[in-house]
Amino acid sequence: MNPSVENSSLTHLNDQGEAHLVDISEKVATKREAIAVGEVRMSLATLRAIEAGNAPKGDVLGTARLAGIMGAKQTSHLIPLCHPLPLQKIAVELCPDESLPGYRIQATVTIKAETGVEMEALTAVSVAALTLYDMAKGLEKSMQIDNIHLVSKTGGKSGDYLAPKS
Repeated sequence: MNPSVENSSLTHLNDQGEAHLVDISEKVATKREAIAVGEVRMSLATLRAIEAGNAPKGDVLGTARLAGIMGAKQTSHLIPLCHPLPLQKIAVELCPDESLPGYRIQATVTIKAETGVEMEALTAVSVAALTLYDMAKGLEKSMQIDNIHLVSKTGGKSGDYLAPKS
């Protein structure tokens, strides 16, 4: 560990500087929600093929939506030091946008618990975007996954957050 770092300011390190899962047992369970977004950019021809249902691997959007939901549920297995959470709502939307061109992805995750769900929302968007890419790479390998970020979160001790408009 870097001796210049003050242990007391790092919530995921114990007194010996070792990573540990934060104890949230004394925190009050409150309703919390997080919304994350991202984009998958592609050619207009690829967008139109997906919209027409002409991708070689089948249902691109349905598969990506389901993968996003599954990704949110697996966050604690993928991201070290994330608590396993009993998620109550996971909604993943993939909306076509010819101005990109491509898809805008949004995930909303809701829970009543002692800790937030920002990582679950971000994981849902990331996994949905990766799955969209995988399902459509037979049409175009140059697609780009962009701009994944947290839009908002509510609940918890740190209060609400709303990302600035860019």
